Amino acid sequence: MLITTHSSPTWYNYKDIARFFHTLINRFFHNYLVVWRRNSNFAGRMKKLRTIEMERLSVEEFKEAQKMPLVVVLDDVRSMHNVGSVFRTGDAFRIESVYLCGITSTPPSAEIHKTALGAEDSVNWKYFDTALEAVEALKADGFEVYSVEQAHGSTMLQDFSPVPDKKYAVVMGNEVKGVHQEVIDASDGCLEIPQFGTKHSMNVSVTAGIIIWHFAKKLII
Repeated sequence: MLITTHSSPTWYNYKDIARFFHTLINRFFHNYLVVWRRNSNFAGRMKKLRTIEMERLSVEEFKEAQKMPLVVVLDDVRSMHNVGSVFRTGDAFRIESVYLCGITSTPPSAEIHKTALGAEDSVNWKYFDTALEAVEALKADGFEVYSVEQAHGSTMLQDFSPVPDKKYAVVMGNEVKGVHQEVIDASDGCLEIPQFGTKHSMNVSVTAGIIIWHFAKKLII
């Protein structure tokens, strides 16, 4: 008796077939994605802007431009780098002015310039002997003044919504002692940034950036 055995042809291999189609599909979608990105200018949209593409104002144009109705008051801020950083953030969001009080340094200063990068020339500033004098002057000029401090009865920042037709001022305190109590007493209220770590303390310029951004997104964006 002749017995024959049948074996599958060498090409009839499920794993090879699956691998072939997997590679084919991957190549198809890869090529499709390349073409789509090229035609939709995807790479161009994600490319970093050059300085000349940022439409930055000159100092003269900044002076003439409409400002966000916000004044930042620095109450005995000792670090000139913090002062410069506040100027730079103030320039970015085109605030009305920075009030420098007490021991807070004033321009011109090489140390302020290191972080301000020229924003001390664009942003208006005034000097007062005390932050209390600055607050009194602001209130006499129709500003609502808020001290940025952790205090009893403070308003959490996320719960505070500035109104477009009002003028505001915020007081940032000393790096160690914070805002003077007499300044808090003269303010219309306190704004507090919620914190959830071990320190419950942030750098003055970081705090100023958060506060200014909160006003900007409510008033100008």
